[in-house]
Amino acid sequence: MDNDEFFSEQSEQSKIKAQIVNDYFVVWAKIIIAQQKKSPHQVQRIGYIDLFAGPGRYRDEAASTPVEVIQAAIQDPDIRERLVAAFNDKNPENTRSLRECLEQLPGYSTLNHTPQIHTEEVTADLIEDFEKKNLIPSFLFVDPWGYKGLSLRLVNSVLKNWGCDCVFFFNYNRLNSGISNKFVNEHIEALFGPDRANRIRTMVGASNAPAGSVQTRSFNPQQREQLIIEEMCSALKEMGGQYVLPFRFRDDRGTRTTHHLFFVSKHFRGYERMKDIMHKHSSRRDQGVAGFEYNPADSGAPTLMEFARPLADLEEMVLQQYAGRTVHRDALYEQHSVGRPFIESHYRELVLRLEAEGKVSILTEKRRQSGKLPTDARIVFPKQAVDR
Repeated sequence: MDNDEFFSEQSEQSKIKAQIVNDYFVVWAKIIIAQQKKSPHQVQRIGYIDLFAGPGRYRDEAASTPVEVIQAAIQDPDIRERLVAAFNDKNPENTRSLRECLEQLPGYSTLNHTPQIHTEEVTADLIEDFEKKNLIPSFLFVDPWGYKGLSLRLVNSVLKNWGCDCVFFFNYNRLNSGISNKFVNEHIEALFGPDRANRIRTMVGASNAPAGSVQTRSFNPQQREQLIIEEMCSALKEMGGQYVLPFRFRDDRGTRTTHHLFFVSKHFRGYERMKDIMHKHSSRRDQGVAGFEYNPADSGAPTLMEFARPLADLEEMVLQQYAGRTVHRDALYEQHSVGRPFIESHYRELVLRLEAEGKVSILTEKRRQSGKLPTDARIVFPKQAVDR
């Protein structure tokens, strides 16, 4: 499938991707705007950046991500007033089509800042420009056709600023083949970093691995995917993206991976909101816990292993980790949920059940309501819980 074919008809995977991005954009915008309203001296603007925007609509007339984002902005007075959107695509036909699609949207003229539309190649010069600027709070979406133009430098050039988050589409099929292709070494190294890229090549026995390197083990396709995704998560965290969420997409038959959607943030609140959104859009549940990624994970991939945990593991983990301690309701969730698939409601329901079973006690100065956990609640975990 080439780029033109991709935009002929919107696939179910593309639809879910657009919904995740659009849902998070709205949530993110409301969080940032609420903070800006508390500090009138701050710049009262937010940004949305899409460097591989496409034509605006698929040939079946389905709206693409840029159109959905602008539609959402038009519908919200606060976002409409503050949004500075920048779209880019190297194909002039795509940018022409996108401009026409946006201008035809009802209420487009009510936007306080007309979206900027550029026709440029994503190059090192563009990234360097981002690196030099102190950006307004911005949400960066990167969805290249393959992987050219996607790099750790690009993500970090935006993420370095306050209030900035990033979502990027990771074309696993193309990248998996690119690992062993010496002609695209530059792009693979831009994405993982040179040392990590060489380590991956060595581990999978790629023909372009450094001279003298020795493959230490053999990888089946599933293990190879786990390795590559785990290395991507590690690279993002080392860069400073403290909170990373991967979301996996399968092909129409559900037999192989096509893409991963990565979310990167420096703030727990954004991580929490995106986790809720990805949970909602996951197609599979295990004991009420969403499969953010669908790989059967093993100990060789700690990030993926944690995201494969069922809800039954949560009680034992919490009772053991917090045995003999007293912890605030919110701190329990914020400390324990990072890197795991559980959302806030799982922790609230667990604590209430543990209290009913006499396994923990709850301290609060507020009046208790049935089935509710007060905002000031502190959970007391008995020491003997460690011996369970």
